[in-house]
Amino acid sequence: MPKRETPAAVATQRRQPRDSLATYDAKRDFASTPEPRGKRAARSKALRYVIQRHDASHLHYDFRLELDGTLKSWALPKQPSPDVSRPRLAVQVEDHPLAYADFEGDIPAGNYGAGHVDIWDSGTWEPDGNAQRDYANGKLSFTLHGERLNGHWTLVRTGKPARQPQWLLIHRHHEAAAPETTGKSGAAPVTSHKSSVSPPADLRPMLATLVDAVPASGGWHAEIKLDGYRVLIRIAGDDIRVFTRSGQDWTHRFEPAVDALRKLGLPNAWLDGEAVVTNERGLPDFQALQRAFDDDAQDAIIIYVFDLPWCNGRDLRDLPLHERQATLARLFKGRETSAVRVLQPVGGDLESLWKGACEAGLEGIMIKRDDSPYAAGRSDAWRKLKCSQRQEFVVLGFTEPSGSREGFGALLLGYYDDDGKTLRYAGKVGTGFDTDTLRRLRKQFGTIETDKPPLSPTPRPGGRARVHWLRPTLVVEVRFAEWTRDGNVRQASFLAMRRDKPAKEIRREVRRTGHAVAHSHKETATMPHTAQSNVGTSALPVKITHGERIMDTHSGVTKAELAAYYLAVSPWMLPHLAARPVAVLRAPEGIGGEMFFQKHAAKTIQGVRALDPSLDPDHEPLMQIDQVRGLIGAVQMGTVEFHTWNARSDRIERPDRVIFDLDPGKGLTFSRIVEDAQLIRGLLEELGLTAFVKTSGGKGLHVVTPLARRHEWDVAKGFAEAVARHMARVFPDRFTATMGPKHRVGKCFIDYLRNYRGATTVCAYSARAREGMAVSMPVHWEELSEVPGADAWNVRNAVDRLTALKQDPWADYEKAAQQQVTKAVLNRLAR
Repeated sequence: MPKRETPAAVATQRRQPRDSLATYDAKRDFASTPEPRGKRAARSKALRYVIQRHDASHLHYDFRLELDGTLKSWALPKQPSPDVSRPRLAVQVEDHPLAYADFEGDIPAGNYGAGHVDIWDSGTWEPDGNAQRDYANGKLSFTLHGERLNGHWTLVRTGKPARQPQWLLIHRHHEAAAPETTGKSGAAPVTSHKSSVSPPADLRPMLATLVDAVPASGGWHAEIKLDGYRVLIRIAGDDIRVFTRSGQDWTHRFEPAVDALRKLGLPNAWLDGEAVVTNERGLPDFQALQRAFDDDAQDAIIIYVFDLPWCNGRDLRDLPLHERQATLARLFKGRETSAVRVLQPVGGDLESLWKGACEAGLEGIMIKRDDSPYAAGRSDAWRKLKCSQRQEFVVLGFTEPSGSREGFGALLLGYYDDDGKTLRYAGKVGTGFDTDTLRRLRKQFGTIETDKPPLSPTPRPGGRARVHWLRPTLVVEVRFAEWTRDGNVRQASFLAMRRDKPAKEIRREVRRTGHAVAHSHKETATMPHTAQSNVGTSALPVKITHGERIMDTHSGVTKAELAAYYLAVSPWMLPHLAARPVAVLRAPEGIGGEMFFQKHAAKTIQGVRALDPSLDPDHEPLMQIDQVRGLIGAVQMGTVEFHTWNARSDRIERPDRVIFDLDPGKGLTFSRIVEDAQLIRGLLEELGLTAFVKTSGGKGLHVVTPLARRHEWDVAKGFAEAVARHMARVFPDRFTATMGPKHRVGKCFIDYLRNYRGATTVCAYSARAREGMAVSMPVHWEELSEVPGADAWNVRNAVDRLTALKQDPWADYEKAAQQQVTKAVLNRLAR
């Protein structure tokens, strides 16, 4: 009895047009092309498959599968790879006739697809399920039997709206992977001479930031997020060591990989990669990796290398990522083995790649900026997009099992605050364990059990089961649905123990939202380290801890370097900072991590003075920095930016300046903002007022007018608003005084709201928490037209500018400090 087709398959056939080859015919003139005419054929005994190398306007590979009497066809920009780490973008094109599977030759110029066609691979294919249904649903899994390619593959439609549907072609097994190389290949080495210089003794890895959206700008690529252990490999001749992310020597766990690398005879180097084990579907499987470690099944482990921070006597960390990747590819060309392979970057639409990876059952994707240097620590230049929520937790304790369950009932989970001292409760996990794991872990818990809870207040996990507390030394990885409002994980499932990560490093991972990671401003060029300040940390008045922390991955500026910058510019900066209430923008983990604005003295910062609480009632005291000790003390606490009030604290109700923040709208050049600043200066001079100018360190300029300390806040703010609205009225094509992006397209927004009580503006010489670490720099009006941009100076070249100056651009500031906003001035603006 013939097998009945499913309703979905029948519906798919009904939707299938009878003339599915009409598009193929319409694109071709068969009087001038040797290609076969479109003609549907009866099904072959075995479904045919072919890949044709098509050297047309752009070299590509045409992947074709026989289905419903035609060849379903996709164009691949790159040659198909038998490696799970190298998915290929596959753009669907029109159906081709079955006769096309035998076509080779030249398509003449002037015809569609003109160029040479060769058969690169051919054979048969078998669908894993109902081919028509799976094809219609956008996920077709199958087995290839070709001369070059074999094994299990999946085509996944990404669902991105496009003129031609985009799919991903992914190999799910490694039978056809490159065979192990037993010696040196004939490929050209990175250099013709091996350096005898030893690599650094240790290397801290670059880490990615968890986000929830792909970047809006270009200059990024993706990599498959491998579900394994991060490893760093040090090659020093025959001495090859494999280290975990935290620096543990795990060489003994990777003997096949170490032996393979030793046979390759590579130059001295540091390699960065991920160790994985694949499951029966050919996908990386973290639990399978854990079992391989437990069972000492090292032959199953594959290390994918994806970066080359140091090689052959050269420190490559300052090179752009794409150059390091190119060097890595040349180093391993023809040398990949069954134990060590290169993880290839993937181009194309990042949103589609992310969705396709999730559809294929992968953990997610990594997104990396092409020009990023290799910077130790958490970085915004490397981002991770996960298909589900998962992270590591510290084990705080466990509950007694109930019923027939052995070992324990659930693990109590936690994580450390950023201070590395305070533990937070995060809920519990009771699923995902097999019986052997329950028994093994319960036995392990016996050596670290304690009567005292490791955190306070003591969490209440709920239920009647007795709780056993543990010393917080063990780390587990857990998959979960979401965080609850009270900070617990929901629907958690155990994945594996993480022996490669110390408990003290475990933090709650927070997904940064799309608007928080989007960068709409112009990127500055990566700065050379030769421009760094030469002030040593020993000269600093406050000890800087974690001075090696990268504050900005774009420039590589460290926390110690930022402190040295502020020490160097303190004679220039303190006159603008001292005696005023100050607010600070803090970025404890660098500008790629969480940042927050602090206006009040919530905790003591060395050298920072807490002002009289009566100056700002109902809050903690305002802060003030009068000495270099407070400046550097704030940097020690993660401060990047310093913002000041428009009044001094001894007469806080009498502002002593007005600031016009010139913010360019979409499409405006910096030279146009310079012209606008000159126009505002002209108006102020007509009113009898002297003005000074500085770059914002962002996109615009700040025009500053000193005032006598006689006016109340309402007068200062009213004057600033009157100037802004006057300029918008007189020059409506150039200025706007109305907030909102839609009002400033092609115009300069004069932000007068910097002038109410409690408002702040970034201080002169302060660094900005933006890529490139630009600074707000006072300039002469006469030199303004020569300034290339608002971010022209940064923490690495600002000191050189100040050293070369013959006169302070704001030398006459104090002379103008008795200026007044008179009634006559306000009347003139109201005309």
